[in-house]
Amino acid sequence: MYQFFQKINQIFLSEETRKRAERFFVILAIISFIIHLGAILLIDVGFLETPKDKSLIISPLAAIYTPFSFILIYEVYLLVFYLPKSMTDYIGKQYEIITLILIRKIFYDLSQLKLTTNWFEAEADLQFTYDIIGVLSLFVLIFLFYKLSKKYKEITGAKQIDINEKTKRFIRIKTIMANLLVPVVFILAIYSFGNWIFENTIEVKDVSKGIKDVNSIFFDDFFTVLILTDVLLLLITFFQTDVFSRVIRNSGFIISTIMIKLSFSTDGVLNTILIVCAVGFGVLLLLIFNQYKKIEVKYD
Repeated sequence: MYQFFQKINQIFLSEETRKRAERFFVILAIISFIIHLGAILLIDVGFLETPKDKSLIISPLAAIYTPFSFILIYEVYLLVFYLPKSMTDYIGKQYEIITLILIRKIFYDLSQLKLTTNWFEAEADLQFTYDIIGVLSLFVLIFLFYKLSKKYKEITGAKQIDINEKTKRFIRIKTIMANLLVPVVFILAIYSFGNWIFENTIEVKDVSKGIKDVNSIFFDDFFTVLILTDVLLLLITFFQTDVFSRVIRNSGFIISTIMIKLSFSTDGVLNTILIVCAVGFGVLLLLIFNQYKKIEVKYD
């Protein structure tokens, strides 16, 4: 059975496939950006009918939304790619994805700016301020997360030379789960974007939520899948180890993912606060976990 998944892994999650996916999504992002700009131009001159949801045609800046969406899909692929390789890199990709979603939203905020002297009284200007501060905070936190991740590898470097049978089995399980996630993510993406297109072209619906609906397309459901995957991984880790620090770390990462998931149901400053707190919680977890590992390595 595992040999079958190894062959599937060579098709979906090999280094060569990753490079091809990177080239494909970059080209797709460029083409989609040009098409979106063209659509906005045709709508402005009256050649195309104005869609029900006007949030993505209010300004040429809104066209940046489309290429960023494809870049985010590539980041989702990278998250699945790193799942069998490193838990911290896998979690780090989750943080990168939510940061890119926030950056994508900033381009929409720019198209909504009022640029008045009463900056803190204009809702659009305030939202831009929240998101800018949020992105800067996340950028610093993700840097610290990867720095702590590297530190963890340095601490346990001597112990990673010989991988025991339990760890090998756990890596095989993660490889199988990653391969199963690929078609799940693909089907979810098609369904989410197809459903959004249907709602905005055929079905009559309330579009007052605007850009909040667009932000949650695919990723709201995707993070639900991630939470279920993380819980399953946590349960499987009990076969590998019952070390308190590792169990708390993995449980904490699930809480962090749940907080990111909850952010899709909020807007305004609460949305930004939830995201920053989720990533900050993950950074603190890894910092404390590293201190535990220092003690364990010292006594070993």
